[in-house]
Amino acid sequence: MKVALIHDHLAQAGGAEKVLKVLTEMFPEAPIYTLLYEKKNVDKNFAGRHIETSVIQRLPGGVKHYKWYLFFMPMAVEFFDLRDFDLVISDASAFAKGVITSPDTLHICYCHTPTRYLWSDAHQYLNELKYNKWIKKIISLTLGRLRLWDYAAAQRVDYFIANSATVQKRISKYYRRDSEIIYPPVETDKFKIADLSRQSRQERYFLLGCRLAPYKRADIVVQAFKALGDGFNLKIFGDGLDLPRLRRLAGGASNIEFLGRVDEDKKAELYANALAFINPQEEDFGITAVEAMAAGRPVLAYRRGGATETVIEDKTGLFFDEQTPAALMLLVRNFLADLDSGRKNWNSQDIKEHAAFYSVAEFKRQLSAFIKSKQGLA
Repeated sequence: MKVALIHDHLAQAGGAEKVLKVLTEMFPEAPIYTLLYEKKNVDKNFAGRHIETSVIQRLPGGVKHYKWYLFFMPMAVEFFDLRDFDLVISDASAFAKGVITSPDTLHICYCHTPTRYLWSDAHQYLNELKYNKWIKKIISLTLGRLRLWDYAAAQRVDYFIANSATVQKRISKYYRRDSEIIYPPVETDKFKIADLSRQSRQERYFLLGCRLAPYKRADIVVQAFKALGDGFNLKIFGDGLDLPRLRRLAGGASNIEFLGRVDEDKKAELYANALAFINPQEEDFGITAVEAMAAGRPVLAYRRGGATETVIEDKTGLFFDEQTPAALMLLVRNFLADLDSGRKNWNSQDIKEHAAFYSVAEFKRQLSAFIKSKQGLA
């Protein structure tokens, strides 16, 4: 069976790229088709793989400023020639699902979300663009054309897999397609439980980590901990466009520490030694929350999106219902008060065992069974 893997682009490393990496382990001979790639990302995560790129890779600024070519991406995806493949798996949150396959090819799309800036976040995307209202009007009309293509592209897929119930609902609403849920693979075995009994009060900290973009809502965490002050330490790992703004919001607060990008070993250490991990955003799934639980640490999460599926209230974490600094402050205060008084003791082993449900091995098992069940039915 000849297999091809299709991915939106390899210009950054995130949750979708982690899924792709596991797919390459499952199908070691499969070529990767992608709109473009950044060499350092490929060298680190996909060294030795056969990668086919679109014409955008060779255009001026095609890699560094790939968003310039947003409106050419549908055409670029359709140019990929996949006639020789029996199975095509698209790993998509945008255009990859739009590849054209032969009538006899089985096309399965692992969908991270229907294209966010065309559907669920369309108005937010336009509002955040730094252009005047007339240019935004023109962009809005163009996005409407892209939306039509995106819907049509979704009809080319034989079977959809959603990465969460949250995404399953969006696939049904925007694409009018059914899907089955297979949660993304998390390398849960990499994370270990640490003994926190010897930590002094000065050493204790809460943890936040993600790609620092505005929609991740790290701002409410920074504001909350700045207001909480001494005795409520916060460590933040990750980098991104929102970092300068977050530093300004922190205003040099002594209890907030920005760590920048960290390697996998350092990240595992940070998870293991944190009091709790904070998840303030609405995620499609939320890999970092599961990683924290794999280290035995509870998660304090906004009660929306993927966290509502992965976090079990009072067993593996707690929720706050309003995405505001005040709501998070109240939860953090109560969490620490219950911990210090002994009213609540978190069972790290139970938390870790829950996280094992999202392991790489479980993902591979479920996906293999799904593909086998659909072969010959397309």
